[in-house]
Formats: sequence, structure tokens, C-alpha cells
Amino acid sequence: MKTEQTVKISVRNLVEFILREGDIDNRMAGSMDRDAMQQGTRIHRKIQKRMGSAYRAEILLKVQCPCDGFTLQVEGRADGIMEEEGQTVIDEIKGVMRDLELVREPVGVHLAQAKCYAYIYASQNGLEEISVQMTYCNLETEEIKRFRQQYQLEELEHWFQDLVHAYEKWAGFQIAWKEERNASIRKTEFPFSYRAGQRDLAASVYRTILRRKKLFIQAPTGVGKTMAVVFPTVRAMGEDLGEKLFYLTAKTITRTVAEQAFQTLRSQGLLFKSITLTAKEKICFCGETECNPDACPYAKGHYDRVNDAVFDLITSACEMTRSVLEAQAEKFQVCPFEMALDVSLWVDAVICDYNYVFDPNAHLKRFFSEGNKGGYLFLIDEAHNLVERGREMYSAEIYKEDILKIRRLVKTEDTRLAKRLEECNRQLLEMKRECENYTLMDEVRSSRSGRKNDGRTLEDGIRNENSRPAEEEAGYQVVESVSHVVLKLMNVFGELERYLEECQDPKKREEVLDFYFQVRDFLNIYDILDENYTVYTELERKGRFKLKLLCVNPAANLQKYLEQGNSTVFFSATLLPIHYYKKLLSAADDDYAVYAESTFPAENRLLLLGTDVSTRYTMRGEEMYRRIARYILETIRAKRGNYMIFFPSYRFMEDVYEYFQIELKEEDQIECALQSQYMGEEAREIFLETFEEDREDSLAGFCVMGGIFSEGIDLTRDRLIGAVIVGTGLPQVCNDREILRSYFDSRKLSGFDYAYLYPGMNKVLQSAGRVIRTEEDRGVILLLDERFLGAQYQGTFPREWSGIQTCRLGDLKEKLNHFWGNGRI
Repeated sequence: MKTEQTVKISVRNLVEFILREGDIDNRMAGSMDRDAMQQGTRIHRKIQKRMGSAYRAEILLKVQCPCDGFTLQVEGRADGIMEEEGQTVIDEIKGVMRDLELVREPVGVHLAQAKCYAYIYASQNGLEEISVQMTYCNLETEEIKRFRQQYQLEELEHWFQDLVHAYEKWAGFQIAWKEERNASIRKTEFPFSYRAGQRDLAASVYRTILRRKKLFIQAPTGVGKTMAVVFPTVRAMGEDLGEKLFYLTAKTITRTVAEQAFQTLRSQGLLFKSITLTAKEKICFCGETECNPDACPYAKGHYDRVNDAVFDLITSACEMTRSVLEAQAEKFQVCPFEMALDVSLWVDAVICDYNYVFDPNAHLKRFFSEGNKGGYLFLIDEAHNLVERGREMYSAEIYKEDILKIRRLVKTEDTRLAKRLEECNRQLLEMKRECENYTLMDEVRSSRSGRKNDGRTLEDGIRNENSRPAEEEAGYQVVESVSHVVLKLMNVFGELERYLEECQDPKKREEVLDFYFQVRDFLNIYDILDENYTVYTELERKGRFKLKLLCVNPAANLQKYLEQGNSTVFFSATLLPIHYYKKLLSAADDDYAVYAESTFPAENRLLLLGTDVSTRYTMRGEEMYRRIARYILETIRAKRGNYMIFFPSYRFMEDVYEYFQIELKEEDQIECALQSQYMGEEAREIFLETFEEDREDSLAGFCVMGGIFSEGIDLTRDRLIGAVIVGTGLPQVCNDREILRSYFDSRKLSGFDYAYLYPGMNKVLQSAGRVIRTEEDRGVILLLDERFLGAQYQGTFPREWSGIQTCRLGDLKEKLNHFWGNGRI
């Protein structure tokens, strides 16, 4: 006999999903819709303690509602329950930043939460009537405003049953679809013949999920890692080892690979719903993302129509790509971005950017709210990108000049806000003076000791070709505490909330709103400061003064989101050295790691290292640029075909390209394409399409390491037969990099490696990975920089590079002709 299933949903999620209505309107500051930052929890506890012994706090309530074929369990915690003069009162507390004078009645979904708790408690305790109290507290002033209303049980029962009935079809769909999906998963086999090592890779992923661990996979391009990761994860979901799959990528172009993997499995009979989330700016139907009913027709009445749009889509489609979502949004006249976020709740796999999971300001709160445990399975593609992206997401900065700009903007019309801004400005002015004095003293100490800035010379190899001389670096000072500034910023934040509620000038409001988000982000990051951060002030060369909260090691912050899932798989073709990525992406010490061996025949690749070339800062000039240009020309002349040449910066690329054109002869028949610094999506596609075209001449694509063309593109066979990598890719020296170096040095790790070498070499390995994409490919990889000879650099080379050969410009032609004419030397 089949056991009847129970579907659980929180009170908050139920009311926010079923009872939403009206327009999208981003002109509201937003704090009425959430417990503002971490303070919401603290103010809850404070108010609860004040209420006396008759007040019972955080009472768990739940009720089971029979439905057609299943039971719906609605549950949640009432903030407080109290007895007053024989009357039971349910208390719902909301902490807000806005002025309570503007709170004239309870927000609908807030009141609905309280009514749910009131119904559950009254029905289970034999009460004919019960009161609901909404308590709003301003988080800055701790001022309180209350609303109270009495309800009859009969009235609440009818209202609650209607609410449950409205949700019943959604829960029913979820149960039926899961049964159908799991039945198809059991019949689905791996869609290809396993390549060497691919079965073991898939087994490692499955074991990791079974044991609820993390796995780091270093897998060279072409070993089939995407399917080897996706297939066992889907199988694990069919065995209830995971609730939802998140396929996370850093760049749009790599999301296509995930979509293709699911398409392939569907062609084998798999029933599996997936959605690809696209950034709001890209999927918006309007020219500007002005999300309010006056500017956007799709925002007007969006919440009145969106649930119908979502249900229609999830019951009729399995693959929900950008084009599918856009068509559905047009059909129902709703915002495509917001609709897509709602659809993501009902699918099996979400393909999206890292920020939808990890960004504290942009993550999907429906999945990753505090305290949530979702049983998710995370597949993190191109995981090497997550280190820098993590640092960006968990860092924040505030500029003194921005505070003054907003103060000047509002000072004549809002003295309260202007006063708060001036108080904050004075705090930063004092820090600016301290930073100036510290920088001056540091320069004096440096001159006396005969060193430049950090004690190293340019010849140490820290600086790359795009660096400025040491004496041009901006001064900075590490600070121990910024609590006094944060206190002033919290005051500013409260006044900004009020101003945004009242402002009628669209242009002013837009400027203030941008600043509001800067302050919000800074306060949010301050709340999570720990030993993984360095706080510093910097007086930039252009005169701007900033206070920055720099996340040096993002692992602990990433962990807060990853632990809401069951298992995580990090995979990349360039996850080397793996201990570096383990240190910066995971807070655990028992993670697994797998090195997948390359399946490519070694004789199909010629790997050369030019030893008479250097990209050191002091070696730049006409002679070196001309030599690099000749290396590139000789490589292309050896065999007609398509080549990519990667540089560490646009400036260096342009300098070498100038001499390349001088050296180029008419009979060379080489067509050139240059990556520009401000390429849009269409321009990028055109650039790549040139490599797909059939042509008689050779093609040389001049690109930048770490850019859109150095990873995630798939040019197979004769579409790309060579890559020239100019330089070691070391990041430009800046204060952030030097702080990273000092931080890791202080922890007895190699600061130079963590701050410069490993990030730089990752760009090199990614660029080299564009060549040799299939087992039939043949190609040349040429590294140009004598520093690659060093043990420090060669220690980061993948195993399959063991056959690397050295060369000089004089013998390059011979080695190339030998490879293309007679196979490997």
C-alpha cells in the first residue's frame, strides 16, 4: 500500500507566494519586506525580553491539512504569544529601517503570517476568538508602533482553508512530477561510451554525493567532465540524495555546455526540468531596468498574473532557456526576470551565475535564506573563477567623495539626512588625515632603508608589463576598527530609507538610490567581518579616499551557503595547484580531490617554451616587442590555420601588434582580429564566428588572458591549431594584491604564490586549453617568457605538460616544421 506523502511549507513562504498582488515597484526602499540585515534578529530578542514572563517567545506551530492524495503541513514560529485580560494575542515582530510615521497599516503579507499563526493556535487550543498584534520596530531608534486586531475562529478558518486550497494544485504538481521524473531517471543510461577514466570520474561524483562531501576535480579539457559530473548527480537525485541541482558558472558562454548536457540526457528519455537564469539587464524587455509600473508595462500588475504564467510553464515545458522564458513572459505580460526566479522553485536544475547562490546581496533568498537547509547539490563549473568572484562578492567599500556628493545633493531640502551625512564625512576625514600621515612616514622609512614601497625590486618578477613604478602606488593604511564609522553609516541608512520614501524627483532619487545600495552593501559586509578580512583606508592617486572591507579568504563565507546543500563538486580544467583552491573555496579539511588524466595522444601536441623572451617591466621596449612579433609570425607561417595569441594586457597586445604589422609580409596571407576592451555581446559573437568560417588564409586572433576568449569557448579540429601565450599572467601590483601577499605570508603560506603566481598561471593554463579540444585535434602551444623555466612556475604545470621543450627564436622554425611534417619530435 502506497504511503501518503506529506508536503511541508513554511507559513511565510505560503503567504508570500499565494497572496502577493499588484505591481513590481523598486522605488520602495525595500526594508518593509525584510528583517533589515542581522539587526532584525537582535531586535526580536530585545523586544521579546521586554514583554515579561507572560510572553512566550518563538513558539513552533504547525498544522496538517488533508489534500487530494497528500497532506500539506504548514509550519512556522510565532514571534510571541501572550495572554492579556483573558484574551490570547499572537505577536508578529518586524524590524524596519524606515520612519514609523510612514507605516500607517500592517503590510499585507506580514499580517497574513500572523493570521496563520492565530488560526493554528486558536484551532488547536479551542479558542473561539483570538487577537493579532503587528509590532513594527525602527532598528535605528528602537521606536515601536503596534497594530492590533481581533478575529473569530470561524473567520480565520475560512480564510486559511482558501489559502491552502490555492496552494494545493502546486503541491500536487510537485509530487506527481517527482514520481514521473524519478521513474525516468532509473531508465536513463550514460549517453556515450565511457572515455578512459570517465567512468571513475562519474563514480567519484556519486560517492561524494552519497557521503555528503565536497569534491575538487582537476580534469583537462576534452575528458568529458561535464557529463561525468551531471549524469551521476541526476542519478543521485533519483535516489533522493538531493532535492535540487544547481549548476553554477562564471560566464554566460559556459552555461550553454550545461544546457547541452541536459538536452543529451533528455534525448535518452530523461524527464528533467531545467532553467537557465539570465541577468536582469540582459533579459529585460525595456531599454532601462526601471522596475516600476510607471516606466514598465510588465511591472504593472505583475504579481496579479505571474502565478498563472509560472504554472502554465512548469506544466508544459522541461527546458526553460532564455528564449522560452521571454516568450512566456510576453504571453502573460509579466517581467521575464522575476518570473524566471519564481519558475526556479519548481524545476529540478537551475543553471545560473555564481552570484545567485553566493552573493550576499543577490542570492536567491527563496533557497538560501538564513537557517534554511535545502538538500541542494552544487556543481560548480570553471571553479577557478570562484576565488576572485568570491572576494568581490564579500568585499565592500565606501568613498568619502560619494558621501559629500549626496550631501550636496540633498542639503537644501533634507537637513536631517544632510546632517547624518556630514557626521559620517567627518569620521572619514579624520581617517583620511591618518592615512596621509601614515603614507608620508612610510615613504620616509622607505627612502632611509633604500627600498621601494614593499622592499622588493622590479626584477623580483612581481610587477607585470602593465604595472606602474612603485613610487606611483597609492598610499594605504590597515585599520583595526571601523565601528565608529559603521554607527554613523547606520544613521545615514535610516535617513536614506525615509528620503527615498518621500522623494518625488526621479533624477535625484536615482542618484540617492545608488548610494543607498552602496551603504547597504557596506553594512551587510561589516556584519560578517572576521579573521578572513583586512580593513584598510586608501588615498587614491586621483584624490579619492576610500574605506574598504577586503575579503582575503572567501572560503568561510562560501561555506555558509554550501552547507545549506548536501554536496558540492568543484571542477575545472585548471584547478591547479589544488591545495590553493581547497584553501580558498572550502572551510572543511576532509574534502576529496581527483586528478583526471588527459586522454589526448601526446604526439598530437607540441608544447614549446621560448627562453629568449621576457615580459618583465624592465625588459619592455622595441627589441622585445619585435622579437615576440617574430615568434608569432614564425608559428603561423609553419602551418596555415587559425591561431590565438594571448597577452596579459590590452596595452601590451597593442604594442606587439604594431610590430607584428611591420614584420608582416604580403605573401604571409594572415588575417588579424583584435579583442577590444569594451566588446559587447554581439561583437564577441562576431569575433568567435571568424574562427568558424572557412578561409584560404591564416587567422590570428589577438586576445587578453583571463578575458572572454581565454576560457569556455570550444574551437575543435582545424578551427584552432595553435595558441601563443605571452607572459606569465601575473596580476598587476596594487594595494589589494599586496594586502593578500602580506596576509598569507603572516599565516606561513607563500604570499607571493597566493597573491600573484597562482592567479597568473591559471590564466596561462586557461589560454593554453583552447588548443586540443578533441582526441583528433593537433596543435601547438607556445609559452613566451623565460620565467616559465623557474621551478616555482613549472610546479604549477599540469602533468600532461611533462614533455615541454625549450626553444629560441633561431630554432623555432625547425621544431615547428618537424612537428607539422613528421609528427612529434
